[in-house]
Amino acid sequence: MEEPVIVCENLTHYYGNRKIYENLSFEVAPGNIVGLLGKNGTGKTTTINILMGYLKPRGGSCRIFGEDVQHISPATRERIALLLEGHVQYSYMNIAQIEKFYSAFYPKWNRDAYYGLMEKLKVAPGQKISRMSNGQRSQVALGLILAQNADLLVLDDFSLGLDPGYRRLFCEYLRDYAKAEGKTVFLTSHIIQDLEKLVDEVIIMDYGSILVQEPAKTLMAKYPGETLEDIFIDLTGKY
Repeated sequence: MEEPVIVCENLTHYYGNRKIYENLSFEVAPGNIVGLLGKNGTGKTTTINILMGYLKPRGGSCRIFGEDVQHISPATRERIALLLEGHVQYSYMNIAQIEKFYSAFYPKWNRDAYYGLMEKLKVAPGQKISRMSNGQRSQVALGLILAQNADLLVLDDFSLGLDPGYRRLFCEYLRDYAKAEGKTVFLTSHIIQDLEKLVDEVIIMDYGSILVQEPAKTLMAKYPGETLEDIFIDLTGKY
């Protein structure tokens, strides 16, 4: 059996005296798309920052590809693509220029992953990013993440700024890409629509604890006739 890509054990973190969570544990298996779902303020971005080694938890530990995230090697860091904000810098560039610019920094660059998404967006290579909608710019940022050709994609609130049409388009593209290329994806979101067709496993967290952690199909079988969004609301209340 392959080792998990991500292992978090007994994570505990506070901001001042405010508990974010205590003894949070989960794993992400290779090739899986796992969604960490929760309302704003429940600790999703905190978890990403701990995973990336930007934040040291009060207790517990995390490993990625077997390495402690507080001491991760440059070689392992290259295997991880991170999206923290779905916006693109250098908006004076066009679609082709920004792809060429970013490609110089990533030896395993996969331009087809980028241009495949741009084709779905129906944008021309010469189109300037400054003239695109916010949703289209977010998709460009996501395309640049995919093109890094990393083994693990970590996407924090990837749907931020995307309208339902773009969100659905990207979910379909991401799933096809990840499954075809054998990528592992760990994503967070508080917008649940469309995710049931994307994620293999869901972790639903509320303030201070994990409420659910299981395969999406197993969870949905327990709530016949309900969408993943319905289940999320049932468990956490309106968001």
